[in-house]
Amino acid sequence: MERALLVAERGRGQVSPNPLVGCVLVKDSKVIAEGWHDHLGGLHAEQMAIHDAEAKGHSPNGAVAYVTLEPCNHFGRTPPCTEALMWAGVQEVIIAHEDPNPTVRGKGQHVLENAGIPTSMGLMADEAAELMRPFLHWCEHRKPIVTVKLAVDAKGSVDDRSLDAGRFTSPGCLEKVHELRQDCDAILVGVETVIRDDPLLTVRIGQPKRQPLRVIIDPNERCPQNAQLLTDGGEVMLVQSSFAGLPSLLNQLGDQNIQRILVEGGPTTIHKFLDEGLVDEFYLVQSTQEHGSPIPSGITSDVLEKAGLIASNELVWGEEHVEHYIRKISLDA
Repeated sequence: MERALLVAERGRGQVSPNPLVGCVLVKDSKVIAEGWHDHLGGLHAEQMAIHDAEAKGHSPNGAVAYVTLEPCNHFGRTPPCTEALMWAGVQEVIIAHEDPNPTVRGKGQHVLENAGIPTSMGLMADEAAELMRPFLHWCEHRKPIVTVKLAVDAKGSVDDRSLDAGRFTSPGCLEKVHELRQDCDAILVGVETVIRDDPLLTVRIGQPKRQPLRVIIDPNERCPQNAQLLTDGGEVMLVQSSFAGLPSLLNQLGDQNIQRILVEGGPTTIHKFLDEGLVDEFYLVQSTQEHGSPIPSGITSDVLEKAGLIASNELVWGEEHVEHYIRKISLDA
């Protein structure tokens, strides 16, 4: 199952709104094949693993399938995985996590057992849940996880009034930011960020199979018509309501199958999200540079803790130090 979780990662940033899923086939105590959901519309993990076994000259008949998520039992972009497993003749299916999607929930396991294929559920379930966190959150709440990324200088400033707009973090940090973008369905900024930075807000590493939706909070219709993100042909959503409509905005995005949104705006936008208690995780990126004419971010550990976040771990992105905060889980929940 550990290997199935590992290969599932190969679909990261490419399969949403579907979850990351991995599958490993074992026969005679040996791994004979593995598969993962690689891209939206592509083979599911179980189907790829069966295909992989046959391509390697192995029969999946009599194999044990280790799958990170309960196999689907409905027709979507691909046929049901339960049918593929039954057709392949697997003798047992071991599942990490139940699929909370109402179209699947428990039905895949039930169908397999009715067909005489023993199943078990729960092996490395916590690890599988972390792998699929945005998907599971969306299934439960029907709105996206809100991730915030904010870069500051050595003294907590977000920008330098004395200079033209520009990046002040290292290339290695930029690469990590693009990896984060690739794992999100949408990126949100306020109109001030568009006016000041004229950003693209796209993924520009590797060969991304999709680009995130760009969301701009612009209640007074101040977004320049010649802004790069309005002229590059990509998908943009202009939000002309006030910040008071943030919870409804998240519900609206959830209805569009947006499961994780990255807020990359300035302090005004970020503080509004924090004040409304809408932030689920926060990456505070600190550079060693110092701005000559600083603009304080106003972001401190006390501010983040007041918003319901707690320090999770510390990371290194290129030359920058990163503090990662996550939403505190209530024991009374």
